[in-house]
Amino acid sequence: MGSWTVHRVTGDDAARMRALRLEMLADTPLAFLETLADAAARSHEGYRRRIVEASTGNSLAMFVADPGNGGRLIGHAGGTVMPEFPGETVIFAVYVTPAHRGGKVLADLIEAINDWGRAAGRRRALLEVVVGNDRAVRAYEKLGFTDTGERVPHPVIPTLTELRMRRAL
Repeated sequence: MGSWTVHRVTGDDAARMRALRLEMLADTPLAFLETLADAAARSHEGYRRRIVEASTGNSLAMFVADPGNGGRLIGHAGGTVMPEFPGETVIFAVYVTPAHRGGKVLADLIEAINDWGRAAGRRRALLEVVVGNDRAVRAYEKLGFTDTGERVPHPVIPTLTELRMRRAL
């Protein structure tokens, strides 16, 4: 499967991150809060601004799995803080390209987010998964997340429900 490194995004990642974002939305549209059409319509500068915003600080971060040599990124995970979840890192927009699923890319991305959250003093991580996405649930369970029993409406598609999972950092 090759090798990769996981690093926090920088402004230099904007073009490759845009390509990965479009792939994410085409491959797994129900998992994300944006449509492919909306993402495709956003300017390169819009992507670059978002990437630069996530490149520093303790309130928003994006990490990517990078095979190096300027190749296509093979995974992404974001982390943020939200007032309704004090002391927690909220993990969002987790994606691994199909060719790299089932391996270590997901674990490396989640560990990078957890390290970032821990360094900022947060003690837990939270994520949400669409009910019925059993493969994702199993993958997160292998990484130490447990189902909280909480069910919440999908923020964009009202007919879907998400389950919350947490783990200690």
